[in-house]
Amino acid sequence: MKRFPRSLSNRLSVTNVVILAVGLLAAACASLFGTYTLLVGEVDTTVRQGRDTLASGPLSAAALERVCQLAETFGVREDEGIAGSAKDEPFVLLEATGELRPTCVLFGGNDPRLSRGIADSVDDPGALADSGDLTSIAAGGRHYRAAVARLDDGSYAINTTRYDGVRNAVRKLFVMEAVFGALLLLLLAVVSSHAARRRLRPLEDMVETASAISEGDLSRRVDTSPPGGSEVEQLRDALNAMLQQVEGAMASREEAAARQRQFLADASHELRTPLATVLGYLQLYDKGILDDDEAERALTRVGAEAERMSRLVDELLALARLDQHPARDRAPVDLAALVRDAAADLRAQQPHRPVTAEAAAPAVVVGDEAQLRQVLGNLLANVRTHTPEDAACTLSAATGAGAAVLRIADTGPGMRAEDAARIFDRFFRADPGRARAAGGSGLGMSIVRAVVEAHDGEVALDTAPGAGMAVTIRLPLPDARVESSV
Repeated sequence: MKRFPRSLSNRLSVTNVVILAVGLLAAACASLFGTYTLLVGEVDTTVRQGRDTLASGPLSAAALERVCQLAETFGVREDEGIAGSAKDEPFVLLEATGELRPTCVLFGGNDPRLSRGIADSVDDPGALADSGDLTSIAAGGRHYRAAVARLDDGSYAINTTRYDGVRNAVRKLFVMEAVFGALLLLLLAVVSSHAARRRLRPLEDMVETASAISEGDLSRRVDTSPPGGSEVEQLRDALNAMLQQVEGAMASREEAAARQRQFLADASHELRTPLATVLGYLQLYDKGILDDDEAERALTRVGAEAERMSRLVDELLALARLDQHPARDRAPVDLAALVRDAAADLRAQQPHRPVTAEAAAPAVVVGDEAQLRQVLGNLLANVRTHTPEDAACTLSAATGAGAAVLRIADTGPGMRAEDAARIFDRFFRADPGRARAAGGSGLGMSIVRAVVEAHDGEVALDTAPGAGMAVTIRLPLPDARVESSV
């Protein structure tokens, strides 16, 4: 048997209805009990007054009968009003032994069955007279409140008042409250169900969003248009923020995985070329088909390719170390001194190149000196490889705006915009053939960017065809240097 789905909105609606039903039931019980007590109290007051009147005076059953006969003498026997009143408030006389005494019309004597029914309903008139309590009885299809008074001759007078009107009034009140309560509960159930579903609509959106995300749609977000409670809105905003972070993390992961696959493919390609060259020359040498000059040339090429592979492996290891442990030995480093040393090295390597060093004032940063020297070495290697020897090169180091600025500019042929946009990609070469022939691996600028980012810095490129190229690196100054400059 399929159970009814116990959704949160249904449970909330049922809970509200049950709470209101309990409240209405308690209020109805209190109302019915209070109304019944009040109306019966009014009837009891009338009955007690009649009983007290009979018990306080020197009356006997015979005296009451004479009063009744006197009333009949004046013609009340056929009076319909008195007869009707006698049925609503019948008066019964009992002997001391409990036997019923006949009474006149004034006392309800015209209906012997009613009088007998009242007498039989009072089990112990003597005890009731002694206690002064009232009792409820039923006789002749009617309901009465009865009290017993003991007369002077030992007989008993049962004074009654009909209270069927009280019972009918309470019954009608019960029906009215039941109908009103049922309508109110039905209205509450409808309103509560609608309000609960409206308020919990964001939770349903969250379930739909989670299902869509589990199927691979990471771009889905929880709809923010349906209104909800403050807690639901906070949960919705937090979930959207988390989904945004998850999507960003997944995108970064996929991008990193794609870069890694591309990197491995490029590294394999770069290592395959020199390995193929080395293996080819070794096979020719092993087969003895090379003469002495060719063998010497083959060994030279094998050494060059082996050296190239060694540099490539060193650069790959450098990038791997930067990816895993970007910050190594940090100490104060004067960029001005590094610029002067690099300029001196470039002059020694290319005496005919115009080299200018603008680094008179110290520019101290906290970093790894070996890595920063490698940055300068890679940038100047590009200058030596990709610009004519007569192209001027300017190196500068200065401080300003809380940062140390390192700049290397040349007057070489420059680069196209599309090549400049990819210059920091690993294994990228603007001129692959010339770079490979000159020994370049395409990792130099990637190492430059990795080192600069490891030092919390920025690197920018300014170039155009025929306008040379300028690389600007900004590294943060130590806190004390920033505070003193401020």
